[in-house]
Amino acid sequence: MKYVKTLLLLLLSAGTLQCLALPRDEYPRPQFERADWLCLNGEWTCDFDFSHSGLERGWQASKGFGRRITVPFCPESELSGLGYKDFVEDFWYQRNIDIPESWNGRHVRLNFGAVYYEAEVYVDGTFATRHFGGTSSFSTDITHLVKPGQRHSLVVHVRSDLRSMFQAAGKQSLHFESYGCDYTRTTGIWQSVWLEPVAAEGLSGVQMIPDIDQKQLVVYPRFYAECGGTLEVTVKDGNKTVARQRVSASNSSVAVIPFKQVKTWSPSSPFLYDIEFNVTDRSGRSIDRVKSYVGMRKIHIEGNRIYLNNEPFYQRLVLDQGFYPDGIWTAPTDAALRHDIELSMQAGFNGARLHQKVFEERFHYWADRLGYLTWGEASSWGMDCNAVETARNFLTEWSEIVVRDRNHPSIIIWTPMNEEWNPDPREYPRLAEDLYNVTKQLDPTRPFHDCSGGVHVKTDIWTAHTYEQNPDELQKQILNDGHMMGTPRGVMDNYRGNFGFNGPRYPYLYAFPDYNHDMPYLIDEFGGIKWNPQQQLSGSQTESWGYGEPPHSLDEFYTRLEQQVDAMLRISDKVWGYCYTQLTDVEQEQNGIYYYNREPKFDMNRIHSIFSKQPQ
Repeated sequence: MKYVKTLLLLLLSAGTLQCLALPRDEYPRPQFERADWLCLNGEWTCDFDFSHSGLERGWQASKGFGRRITVPFCPESELSGLGYKDFVEDFWYQRNIDIPESWNGRHVRLNFGAVYYEAEVYVDGTFATRHFGGTSSFSTDITHLVKPGQRHSLVVHVRSDLRSMFQAAGKQSLHFESYGCDYTRTTGIWQSVWLEPVAAEGLSGVQMIPDIDQKQLVVYPRFYAECGGTLEVTVKDGNKTVARQRVSASNSSVAVIPFKQVKTWSPSSPFLYDIEFNVTDRSGRSIDRVKSYVGMRKIHIEGNRIYLNNEPFYQRLVLDQGFYPDGIWTAPTDAALRHDIELSMQAGFNGARLHQKVFEERFHYWADRLGYLTWGEASSWGMDCNAVETARNFLTEWSEIVVRDRNHPSIIIWTPMNEEWNPDPREYPRLAEDLYNVTKQLDPTRPFHDCSGGVHVKTDIWTAHTYEQNPDELQKQILNDGHMMGTPRGVMDNYRGNFGFNGPRYPYLYAFPDYNHDMPYLIDEFGGIKWNPQQQLSGSQTESWGYGEPPHSLDEFYTRLEQQVDAMLRISDKVWGYCYTQLTDVEQEQNGIYYYNREPKFDMNRIHSIFSKQPQ
């Protein structure tokens, strides 16, 4: 037994078996992967702090609480072991961490995939870091708080004031129960937690910009500190090295890597080059190695068309809200993330609008591997976009989202907000313009979409939402370019008339723009046809819902669906893409192509034949 324990410790310190039998034990950051790491998922102790007095009671120095929770699943989920459905405003986590002796001489970094909403981290009662933002990743250096070969108590204190309307909530219900298109809440740790040893002068991140026109990859590295050494970037096609570049290991360095021939990434051919980053010190000793990959692709706009790799590309998207019956915002397994993409592709879609949720990096990894296009969105619902404090919170979180995910080739459009229909003419335009400008500074390579189906301010594409069920009326409505959700004629005329924002008594005039046919126009929400055969065919009345009058038969569903899609395709000269609502049922909203448990509702061959149609 002594030798078995010794072997296990050696394997653990080598990063080989550190996640044995733990939930979500795959490496959480596959586009920036280190070999040596320690998974902290699994059983933690925890407790609710209903009186908000944990700090007064010294809980930050706790050695263990009275309850148990399975991380990375939120306390509201069944997979967490708690299944607590009420509002969670104050919550504490604790677990012991053992720092391997082999990490001596390197810095120890503690990483969180996401914690909703405000997180305070303590080691042995000493404050380590604080983070605001429920969907962005964060990391902190705890080297000064831990010692290799010793055990320490890690405590995470979580706060969330969902109903303040100052924090982005997404589809989390602001009522006690789920209602309408809002569902069960997610609080606390909901993505993986892990430790890894990193050299003091190691890489903190990279930005990779593919340039297929010039046949080159441009890499901007960032370091925790500079060592006067070298960064070597190696690009491989399988086992074959196709390019290599060396630059100074400096935050001012830029590595421009030319290719003789470029294999591009696309849904039909999702080719990825493997990348290795190797940092060496002045003596030539390797101090940090990171594995990555890149997809060489280009997304741009010309006129009213969106182009992929310099060819017009029509998007047939599905709305994916990323909820799971047992994990809520957290997929039960890595395979479940891949399975959702495969289900969508089997239904005939070539991508998804990732709706009101920031998906974990493992989802984007599978989208990159499988050739699946996505729009990167934030959980903007539930926040008051007219409040200055909201803007302060959201701009920070959105910036972190863009920086984390900007290297994924599958993400082709940034969309921070959704269906903002009641903007004031002062703070909302300011927020929308700030989001545009900040995003373009962080990532100039993708189109920016300020507000899906909402009032637009500064955007590269124009969108509207409509759930008109009659196909002929649907087409007329779109061609009329108004009276739909999110269009100035359909929303803002009424809003201005009611509130007098264009009158002389209101000092802050702002002219919200109309669509001028100078950019791509997409209907990025339509359909939403309810189908629950157990209810509809039996005539039962329930609280479940979808859009419009539900079909009375399966044939009626297929006919309505196909006619709606055909209506979109007939006007592809004006509308360059669509997004159908939605991939799966979510709790009481039952308008998915699949049930909430991912079982198919329909003949998927027939569904595929409808959604795989191309514009003529």
